[in-house]
Parts: sequence; C-alpha cells; structure tokens
Amino acid sequence: LMEVCRLRNTPIMTFINKLDREGQDPISLLDEIEDKLQINVLPLSWPIGIGKSFKGVYSLLENRLILFKPHQTQSKLAIEITDLSDPKLDEVLGNLASQLRDDIELIQGVYPSFDPQDYLDGLITPVFFGSALNNFGVRELLDCFINYAPPPLPRLTDCREVTPDDPKFSGFIFKIHANMDPKHRDRLAFLRVCSGKFERHKKLYHVRSGKPIKFSTPTAFMAQEKAIVDVAYPGDIIGLHDTGNLKIGDTITDSEVMSYKGIPSFSPEIFKSVINEDPLKTKQLNKGLAQLCEEGVAQLFIKVSDQRKVVGTVGALQFEVIQYRLSNEYHAQCRFDSLNFVKACWINGPDDLIQAFVQARQRQIAKDSDDKYMYLAETLWSLDRERKENPEITFHYTSEY
Repeated sequence: LMEVCRLRNTPIMTFINKLDREGQDPISLLDEIEDKLQINVLPLSWPIGIGKSFKGVYSLLENRLILFKPHQTQSKLAIEITDLSDPKLDEVLGNLASQLRDDIELIQGVYPSFDPQDYLDGLITPVFFGSALNNFGVRELLDCFINYAPPPLPRLTDCREVTPDDPKFSGFIFKIHANMDPKHRDRLAFLRVCSGKFERHKKLYHVRSGKPIKFSTPTAFMAQEKAIVDVAYPGDIIGLHDTGNLKIGDTITDSEVMSYKGIPSFSPEIFKSVINEDPLKTKQLNKGLAQLCEEGVAQLFIKVSDQRKVVGTVGALQFEVIQYRLSNEYHAQCRFDSLNFVKACWINGPDDLIQAFVQARQRQIAKDSDDKYMYLAETLWSLDRERKENPEITFHYTSEY
C-alpha cells in the first residue's frame, strides 16, 4: 500500500491507536513507522502517559490539552493551554506535566513545523494518538483531514488530463470484492468518480469491452451500512454489482474512449504452486483462484513450460487467506507447494528478442492474467545476470510500463 501511495504521491495521515493499553513509548513508535514504512513522521498530537497512566493528548496544532476519561464515547474535557509553563498544567496532570513539557521540547527540536504542502506532496505523515474505541483523539485527526486533505485532483488518462469539474462523467474501478454476502454470491466492483456526475440507470460506456453498461443498484458504504445511491460526484466511491465483466483498472465514461492508469501489480516475492486436493471440485477451484486474484489478494501465473498454476504474493499470510476463502466460499480444497523463486519481473522489448528469451528459459517463464510474459528469478544474482546479458529487454517490478 505504501508503494502505491509513493507512486501516486498520495498524502497519508497516521493514527496510533489503543493508547489506553500498555505498549511501546511514543518515540519508539514513531521510529518504527519511519523505519518500516519509509516515510517521515510529524506528530501533531502527543500522548500524556500510556496504558493505566494515560491522561489524554496535547494538540500541537491547537495548543490544547484534551483529557481522557475511560468508558465514555466522547470526551469534552478540553483545556486551552497556550503556554506550557502555565501552572494550570501542573494542577491537571501532576507529575506528568514536567514529562509533557520535556516531550514537547524534544519534538519541537527534532521535527520541523507543519507545512501542509509537505503533507500534500506525500513527504510527511502527520501523526495523531488516541483511543478509537473511546472516540478519543479522533476529532483532532478528522479536523486536520478536513482542513488540509486535498480535494479531488486532476487525473491523467492515455489521451488527456481529466479535471474534477469536467462535465463529462468518468471514473475507474480500483477494487473488486467477491462474496461480500456469501449467501448471494455477489461481486462488487468499487468505482471512483473522477469527473462529471454518475446517475443511476444511466447508460454508460465500458471502455475495455467497448460495450454500453448501466447499473440499477449502485451502493454507497459507511462502515457496515450500505444504501442505494441515485447520483455520485467527483471524489465519491460507489459499489457496483458485477457479474464478472469488470476488472481492476477498467475505465467507465459517458461515451469517451480513454483509459485511466490502473492500479499497478507489484512484483511478488513468495511463490507456490497450486495442488488440487479434490479433483471433483476443479471448476470451483479455478473459479475461486481467478476471482480472488482479480481482487488483488494474490497474483496468478501460468508457467509456460508445463501450464502449472503458480500463486505469487508479497506476504506468507495471503496463502492462508486464499485457502480459507477457497474452502468457505467456493467449497474447494487445495494445498501449496513452495517454489524456489525469489522475484518475478514483467519483461518487454522487441518481439523477436522476447520470443527467443522465452524459448531459451521456458522453465522460468510464466504469463500473468493479462497474458503478459514474466521472468521468475531463482536468485537476485541470476536476475542481475539476465539484465546484463539482455540489455534490450527491460525487467519491470510493476505491471505499469
């Protein structure tokens, strides 16, 4: 997810939750976020204590102390503190007041002041602390989001830039989820409206298939609640009931032939071959794998040499998710056998060179769901060697090239 955000310069806000429980100290948490997610952090609220000693948060944006009362859905105990030397702080916090002063002095010395443009450019992530279950510390995050988060922005297509105030409707599919209601075997495609106005029952144009399409039950979501919507505007996200016609990255317009850049697939690093445990359920297994991979749970490849199915992921947990959902939603059983590949790269170049490369290395060549060739590297050294020996062939880590 962070890689996608970096590709798109998507601004990110961070909320560190469960401050009413014991955990790491805030400085360690900030260091871990910077290390693991490779993004610069900037705390805009700061916790006072943690776990049993948690007293509240101090808003660095508002110079305001908000006290925590457990088991209340909304705390209104906010105290204006414009000067941290104010003795009122000692009255309210006791011996934690000096610790807060030291923490704020350290933060202001280490971190720069908040520049909204750095946030909008994806260079920093503002960080807030709180307890979401108690709805505490959340208001500060939402206020910052309302004040600084970007409005719908212009987006590039393969032929022009589309602005949110363009009167012509357009949008793209960025997520698909099968079996949201297992009883009905439904499949929802999530569409982001980029321009114009989406209208229920209106005939639209599905660019990839070149066919007209319309939707009678578009849905808007708020947590577990959903409702039919009649209209939607730029920035809105709606769920469209789909029978298998839509794919991630598909563009839908009122009539114009253009395509938004899709959400890229990333080079997987863990590979396993699929072994069918019940031959009588082969059809269900194939359908389940195809649909789950269309959702982005994993990537499905077909090896050129023996037509074996290979599942590639960026994390081991995804294989457990696939097995569970195949069993519960498709009644298919499978197991996975590990393969000794460490990286998969999309390859492109002159057709004759690609065909020669594929012929010479069939055991390490597969095709993805879009019929694109991929090179499966057994070691990073062998991938580097292939790059050097085949300078006219380009090896890509994402499917957008």
